[in-house]
Amino acid sequence: MTQRWYLRVAWKGRSRLAYRALTFYGEKRISVDEASKDADGASVSTKVEYRIWNPFRSKLAAAVIGGIDNIFIAPGKKVLYLGAASGTSVSHVADIVGPTGNVYAVEFSHRSGRDLTTMAQNRTNVVPIVEDARHPLKYRMLVPMVDAIFLDVAQPDQARIALLNASLFLKIGGGIVISIKANCIDSTAAPEAVFAAEVQKLRAGGLKPLEQLTLEPYERDHAVVIGRYEGPK
Repeated sequence: MTQRWYLRVAWKGRSRLAYRALTFYGEKRISVDEASKDADGASVSTKVEYRIWNPFRSKLAAAVIGGIDNIFIAPGKKVLYLGAASGTSVSHVADIVGPTGNVYAVEFSHRSGRDLTTMAQNRTNVVPIVEDARHPLKYRMLVPMVDAIFLDVAQPDQARIALLNASLFLKIGGGIVISIKANCIDSTAAPEAVFAAEVQKLRAGGLKPLEQLTLEPYERDHAVVIGRYEGPK
């Protein structure tokens, strides 16, 4: 794996992610001894605390656990997160991008938006936006050009939503990570057919697909598609 911001740990028989940061939703924490060098070049060991990133509560964590190689999220990056909910996964993304990065978190529900805003009080690199991701012009003054978009909105037109936001905010060459829930798009079709149709829509809108992964056993009939944005066609 190319990411270095997590440890893979065994916890109650399951593989979990652990990320060093302030807790948010009562997640477990572990302590790890990390080797480093002091000012004189001597080796020193420092105790570092990590928070567990549960793939049963985060589709992004499930994707990384499943083997996705590049989610386009790294220290210093700007990320537009569509479908932020109460901020569980957003809090982890904020910790990954760190103080030099930003997460612009869009959530339509006012109730979830309140929780998201509360979380952002302790993570000043998060900009909570209580708006509808289907209408990105409503928050165009709040979001700059970003390096990556993560979308988890479970809407029939989620490919259109992703591409519309990308056309306004995503840098050419930036990454799109989209979580697809098959039965929210077409409950009568096989999930594999739904995923393939969504990939074709994304491709037609300027996304070059790079990776695709189903999220079993963490989510049923879900897939994550990752691609590089080449601009509207």
